[in-house]
Amino acid sequence: MKADPSAQRRLLDLAAVDAELSRADHRRRTLPEQAAVEEAERTLRAAQDAVVVAQTTLSDLDRDVAKLDREVEQVRTREVRDQQLLANGSVSAKQANDLQHELASLERRRAVLEEEQLEVMERQEAAGVDLKHETEAHAVAQTALADAVERRDGVLGDIGTVEVRRGEERTNLLKELPEDLVALYDKLRSRGAAGAGELIGNRCGACRLEMDRNELREIQAAAPDEVVRCENCGAIVVRTGK
Repeated sequence: MKADPSAQRRLLDLAAVDAELSRADHRRRTLPEQAAVEEAERTLRAAQDAVVVAQTTLSDLDRDVAKLDREVEQVRTREVRDQQLLANGSVSAKQANDLQHELASLERRRAVLEEEQLEVMERQEAAGVDLKHETEAHAVAQTALADAVERRDGVLGDIGTVEVRRGEERTNLLKELPEDLVALYDKLRSRGAAGAGELIGNRCGACRLEMDRNELREIQAAAPDEVVRCENCGAIVVRTGK
């Protein structure tokens, strides 16, 4: 293949643009800020789960306290009724004796309930403290995620700016270059190698490897408009006289 030497030199500009675009793409795919966002998301999900657990625990204890309150109130109501029956003297001696036994039983029952009530209320208070702590941790996690997203988006914005600018440069360069030369260059790049590199001394600028004397002699002897390739990496070798 033949191409004007000036077009071959412009191919180096295209390679430089593509290298920067590749770096931008690599940076986008391996962004530390993205990893920070994902870690912040995991932390927030864990915080949300902890809040749900704390809320459920407190809700269960609230229900237990309410149930015990009702049971204690029922016992007290029964005690008041029995005491009133004894006080007004409207019952027989046997009924009075039964009421006395029932009052003693009710007192024991109330003592057990009130002790259980106190224990559950203490757990309820502790659960409230836990919920407050988990809620605060959740708020901190939300803020941390928002900060991480802002930093990530800022970096992505910078990368996007580079990609747009270099994309425009690439489009303009393609208009100036022969289609067959660009086609070869793109084919080489599609294989994962650099499409073109400058010959500097005896070294290929694409793969950075030194050429042997025979290869270097053949490249130097080729016509200026001849498109020559590196035997090591296959890239187009651009001769600039350096």
